[in-house]
Amino acid sequence: MNSYKSALNKLKKNNISIKSETISIKDSLNRILAKDVVSPSNYPICNNTAFDGYAVSSKETNSLNLKKSKKFKIIKTLAAGDNPNIKKISKFSVIEVMTGAIIQKPFDTVIPIEQIKFFPNKLKPTHIILKKTVKKNQFIRPAGSDFKKGTKIVKKGQFVNQSHILAFKTLGINKILVKKKPSIVFYPTGNELSDVKKIPNWKIRNSNSIYLESFIKNLPINFKISKILRDKDLNSFRNEIKKNIKLNTDLVLSSGAVSAGKFDFIPDLIKQFNLKSFFKGVSIRPGKPLLFAKLKSNMCFFGLPGNPISTAACFRFFVLPFLFKSLELLPEKPIVAKIKINFIKKKNFTRFIKGKLIFTKKGEIEFEANKGQESYKIKSFTKSNAWGVFKDGVSEFKKGVNVECYSLSGLNEFLLD
Repeated sequence: MNSYKSALNKLKKNNISIKSETISIKDSLNRILAKDVVSPSNYPICNNTAFDGYAVSSKETNSLNLKKSKKFKIIKTLAAGDNPNIKKISKFSVIEVMTGAIIQKPFDTVIPIEQIKFFPNKLKPTHIILKKTVKKNQFIRPAGSDFKKGTKIVKKGQFVNQSHILAFKTLGINKILVKKKPSIVFYPTGNELSDVKKIPNWKIRNSNSIYLESFIKNLPINFKISKILRDKDLNSFRNEIKKNIKLNTDLVLSSGAVSAGKFDFIPDLIKQFNLKSFFKGVSIRPGKPLLFAKLKSNMCFFGLPGNPISTAACFRFFVLPFLFKSLELLPEKPIVAKIKINFIKKKNFTRFIKGKLIFTKKGEIEFEANKGQESYKIKSFTKSNAWGVFKDGVSEFKKGVNVECYSLSGLNEFLLD
């Protein structure tokens, strides 16, 4: 049986090839960048004022003091968005400026309106009176102080979020290069599954389909749920695999029928195709019967266990990293937390534990394993905000020992390099 680490290494060697495409920034939310995005210009493009006030040439104030004041003529009023070009500017002139107005030579500093003394009066001023030296670049937002031309805005391999889109639009970037959305088809299996509202006691609801659909909803993936495949329905599933090969589907998922029972038909069926890579069984809990195959057609296949929590764990820790690696997403970093209570497991298994990340009064991060870790129990999952990964090679984890923890969704950007 494969260890968790060896299974991940095999997945890394079998990525699906995903091409790139250029899209409008309007459609870019949650897409993955295929190329660094850099600023095409300085931002701000020009010096502009941070306050309402009067723009002055600082050199013309060098000789001023309380005993030697000077009147400066108001020659123009500029608001944000006004053309700043002025043909003739005589010495000892000032311009009235509103926040955001462009500041050009010879003006190089701004005096806030609250500090101004007007002449002849405040209601109809023609001049302002200055009685002291004014420093250069006061209350000015320098050109390029936020972004300089060529500055990297967002790195290749990052999810595009709302703040990135704000920057793109501000800087005049209308199109970006992103990874195409991979196509995934999901097949739930089992005679016991049902999609009807009212079910008899011997049936169970098809919850894996809606869970995966909701999980993937905000990811850059084209996801399709197919019909329920019944036990021993080999011909139907064989035809479905052939159809997906012809359609160039990137990844096929199934849940159920991958263990060693009488009706677990998927492993033998998948082996009937031309395979480039194959493994089945990983020393993990939940999710031990996990199956992976890469066909020579380049399509990949994951057979997930049918139990809902096993499906959730295997999707989160195998399928999702596999997809993100194929999409060249920056690698995820775990949150390292101290376990709150002692935890014991089998030494040779990696355990994915449903639990809660908690901040203590001292500001430390603790992980508390929820009660009800059996793979059929969903209640503990609803009370979780993270997965704790208790790796193989150790059987007893004492209180205060560090473990790696991961978000439920995999989308926490602060976990990325």
